[in-house]
Amino acid sequence: MIETARLLIRPWQETDRAPFAAMGQDPEVMAHFPGLLSRADSDAMVDRIAAMMADQGFGFWAVEQRETRQFIGFCGLNRVNFPCPVAGEIEIGWRLARAAWGQGLAREAAQACLAWGFGQAMARIVSFTVPANTRSWGLMQRIGLQRRADLDFDHPRIADGSPLKRHIVYEVRA
Repeated sequence: MIETARLLIRPWQETDRAPFAAMGQDPEVMAHFPGLLSRADSDAMVDRIAAMMADQGFGFWAVEQRETRQFIGFCGLNRVNFPCPVAGEIEIGWRLARAAWGQGLAREAAQACLAWGFGQAMARIVSFTVPANTRSWGLMQRIGLQRRADLDFDHPRIADGSPLKRHIVYEVRA
């Protein structure tokens, strides 16, 4: 578990599934993803994250507010497992419930996850998103990642012609 002043970044619990599924049904939270997630798709994602964490020893951890003990989303690290210029690299990613936006919580969680990764001797951490996701790449900049336009790519899991196809890449080194 990673602790910050306001957050607990921890393994997932069964009680996280319902609020995570609600996030997956929020059009604003999912605006830069191919679509909303059904409850079955959301649960399958939690299962994949749990398997990834068991396999790698890290992953996209659940994030909860310390004071309220309320699940607010996820943040963490994962190995990029699809063909692209950063395949095999460690990615930092996050997704928070809309009620948690605008409070610096994503930044707090991401900085703690970066520190954890560098403490585990990870030399380079990347992140990527669609160009229209200004909140996400703005956070990448605020936590110290640098734009790497030479690594931008068309996501192989997104349909051709989709405005979500192109991804921009940022990186930070230890």
